[in-house]
Amino acid sequence: MLATPVRRFGASATRSLATPAAAPKHHRIVVVGAGAAGSSAAHQLLASKLVGSGEIAVVEPSQHHHYQPGWTLVGAGIRKKTDLRRPVADILDKRLTHYTSAVQTFEPERNVVNLGDRSLSYDQLIVCPGIEIKIDAVKGLRDALTDERTPVGTIYKYAFCDKTWDMADAFRGGKAIFTQPAGVVKCAGAPQKIMWLSWDLWRKRGLLDKTEITFATGLQAMFGVPRYNETLERLRKERNIPARYGHNLTAVEGSEAVFDAPNNEQVRLPFDMLHVTPPMGPYDFVKKSALANEAGFVDVDDATLQHKKFPNVWSLGDASSLPTSKTAAAVTAESQVLVTNVINAMQGKEPGAMYNGYTSCPIPTDHGHLLLAEFLYGGKPKETFGKFINQAEPKSYFLPMKTRFFPWVYFKSMVKGTWAGPQGWKARPAAATIADQAAATVSPAK
Repeated sequence: MLATPVRRFGASATRSLATPAAAPKHHRIVVVGAGAAGSSAAHQLLASKLVGSGEIAVVEPSQHHHYQPGWTLVGAGIRKKTDLRRPVADILDKRLTHYTSAVQTFEPERNVVNLGDRSLSYDQLIVCPGIEIKIDAVKGLRDALTDERTPVGTIYKYAFCDKTWDMADAFRGGKAIFTQPAGVVKCAGAPQKIMWLSWDLWRKRGLLDKTEITFATGLQAMFGVPRYNETLERLRKERNIPARYGHNLTAVEGSEAVFDAPNNEQVRLPFDMLHVTPPMGPYDFVKKSALANEAGFVDVDDATLQHKKFPNVWSLGDASSLPTSKTAAAVTAESQVLVTNVINAMQGKEPGAMYNGYTSCPIPTDHGHLLLAEFLYGGKPKETFGKFINQAEPKSYFLPMKTRFFPWVYFKSMVKGTWAGPQGWKARPAAATIADQAAATVSPAK
């Protein structure tokens, strides 16, 4: 969950051929991205005291850092979007060197990152720029989103998340469609979170008898973890919401949504309101680099977060190849492992901490209840409160975690590197303490 850009990392800038390239500016650590992943990792490394002021560079061209999980709440009329962002300069410690130019290319063989106006060299590189929201991959979507008269919105962009609330609030019945693409998306539960909250709004207003809600997803289930899918599928049926599985949105044409459907069919569905989860994927400057795997993500070991080819390159968060859900909760666990292993590498040691795939997806099922999904690699549940309660059933006392606690702790502690998810607050460790931890597996949820 990273800072959403107005101008992201791939902006172009050409150096004159007549001007000799300056020698790269060297930093011991270069962090690409100052979203949830980059900010948390950079601040933990700074706290280790193995690196001093100016020795960590953070590359982030965006002006603002956003708490993106909160955009669901904006789309439901619960929070204001302006309350969920901060200037990047206010997020980053002044001892971090902040570069606002965009990344052009990586040269890992030379330990160099080329920006739009300069080059940086490094001892260790951490790549975590997030992933791109590909609005233009759906024909007609950009025009529909920017036209205030068109009832098409998305909670996946800062510019349009409040339009989603305006549409839901103005809705008086008809056909409402909520989409989810096949493939990787940020927080795979969010496409249905906004649906459940909209359903509850219309229920309270007595509109359900003249409303038809459809969930159209490129996937084959409501949720990828069977334990939680069972609950969500039951709720879908109880609430009389048809699901169109295997349906990928390809175009918005007037008041019709066009889908690629199973058996090579094309399906056109009319709508009075359409919420779109756009396709997503790695930025081109990552995808086209030597750091990427075949899918375009930074190719790292699933456990150590170390690059499979370049041992002084690391990745976490959405841009990484880690086969877990791309959430801020995952970053709380990933960052501890990565920081421990980077510090090990700086001391000439092998990686010792191992990431077990922990992630979490808090899913509001109405305005009063929340299902708290927590799981490891392979969809194995790993629940913080599982010994005491059934987390697969929505609970009223979980909802304030999503609406109040998580946004607060995110800006207060997580981006500062002092919030460890289910482990709670962690004191900023001295270098010796981190080095000692390197021999032990870091488990994010015990």
